[in-house]
Amino acid sequence: MTTAIVEATTEPQETIRVNALHALVYCPRLYYLEEVEELYTQDAAVFAGRRLHMELEEEGEEWTQFVLENTELGLRGKVDALRTRNRQTIPYEHKRGRCYRGQDNKPQAWESDRIQILAYACLLEAELGITVPEGRIRYHADNVLVHVLLDDQARQDVLDSVERARQLRLSPERPPVTTNERLCARCSLAPVCLPEETRLAQGKTDQAIRLFPEDDERKIIHVTEAGTRVGKSGDQFKITKRDGTTTTVPSRQTGQLILHGYAQISTQAMYFCAEQEVGLHFVSGGGRYLGSFDTRQGSIQRRIRQYQALTDPTICLQLARQLVTCRGQSQRKFLMRGQRGVDTANAALEQAIEQMQRILKQVPKADVLSSLLGLEGNLAALFFGALPNLISENAAPEFRFESRNRRPPKDRFNALLSFGYSMLLKDVMNAILAVGLEPALGFYHQPRTQAPPLALDLMEIFRVPLVDMPVMASINRNQWDKAEDFQIRGEQVWLSDGGRRKFISLYERRKEESWKHPVTQYSLTYRRLIELEVRLLEKEWMGEGGLFAQLVIR
Repeated sequence: MTTAIVEATTEPQETIRVNALHALVYCPRLYYLEEVEELYTQDAAVFAGRRLHMELEEEGEEWTQFVLENTELGLRGKVDALRTRNRQTIPYEHKRGRCYRGQDNKPQAWESDRIQILAYACLLEAELGITVPEGRIRYHADNVLVHVLLDDQARQDVLDSVERARQLRLSPERPPVTTNERLCARCSLAPVCLPEETRLAQGKTDQAIRLFPEDDERKIIHVTEAGTRVGKSGDQFKITKRDGTTTTVPSRQTGQLILHGYAQISTQAMYFCAEQEVGLHFVSGGGRYLGSFDTRQGSIQRRIRQYQALTDPTICLQLARQLVTCRGQSQRKFLMRGQRGVDTANAALEQAIEQMQRILKQVPKADVLSSLLGLEGNLAALFFGALPNLISENAAPEFRFESRNRRPPKDRFNALLSFGYSMLLKDVMNAILAVGLEPALGFYHQPRTQAPPLALDLMEIFRVPLVDMPVMASINRNQWDKAEDFQIRGEQVWLSDGGRRKFISLYERRKEESWKHPVTQYSLTYRRLIELEVRLLEKEWMGEGGLFAQLVIR
């Protein structure tokens, strides 16, 4: 028994990547996101670094790479280049940027680069049994070669960094955002970390610098024709219609694949979606969201923190209040738009707006979710009861409606809303899975068939700007054909195949429009705002909250 205990305690620990040490010294939070939570992104700087290495190889640069690992040091990594100078072995690193210059303007290595090259030097000493006097770093932006001495203090610095990395791996909490804002501007994980948004929420800045990408230019492919097959051909998706017509779409240009009705997809194409991080979603022929292909990977720690937060009734109630206030304010302001430029006041519309304002004042006082549900129900009833007042007199009478109805919709207006909400639910699910949260664990909606509670929670923020407003605008512009775009079966009204394609086009164009965030004061497309809102929600239980559910239309 004693022997077993000794063996267990002396078992070698997992080695740390040298590149991870570089991240640790650059920013402990970056290290934690990459190595503990296993979140990675590849921005332009990463690809530029790869191109630099390829160019050096093509130019015939003396280039010998070594993959090294040493359990005693606790390190592993791949040396950029290894050369012999004056019978001494020297490791080289190539950096795309500029070197650091102190007060004396002397070229020096950045501290993160210094630890990286020293770690490689220590690995070489352990692997080859030799003394490595120094490492060298070529900074290509200013064509400077920096010599980094490997002495006893340098070796100790490497060991200390390894120990810091190991300790941080055991921590359940993310390190705080760095105080050096310049590091964030060059960080590939800024869209995940959201450091500027954290500083804004904490009152450390008056305005956030937008580090979150403004748009995702990848295409969203809707496969709507029954019998269509989606397969894989090389690095492309191959879409074959029933008549044999084939279209290919490059995977790197594809953000989502949505299969409607009886479209099919091969197993190889599904694996390809997971590999290329392409969202895959399924919608019924009637326009109902069915589900998504969940390909989440990485650390479970983030979902554990989500579980701990969203099983706390106090946290759930607070988030739910924010959510109900956000949607209710947007609904009220949408109705208020109907009063602009109108000579004759609409008494019914004014009354609904005033009643909604009174109810919204009660939301922060709700002390249980059941009370909040009642207030939200009253707000929704007032909103949909007043919404017909926004329909233009020039709109076809077939598009008028009296109230919200669904499962199934009983008029054309509700058919448009229902299909729109399905598309929105799909997009919210795509963002939740891309971020890596658990969609089945929400804070307001209760679990029910198919629709995950967290997705139902988050879509409340976007119902008005992404569905209600575009539907109303399209009806007032007479964009719909009352016969061709709809199918009527008894009391049930559905969009036809052509109607669904028309709505998809309208909806996707709406998502491409930009909107200035009312708090951060930077502009993003609605498509990006959905993912941003998911990440801001996660910050609510990370001790960095304050910006969630602030998207209220003007």
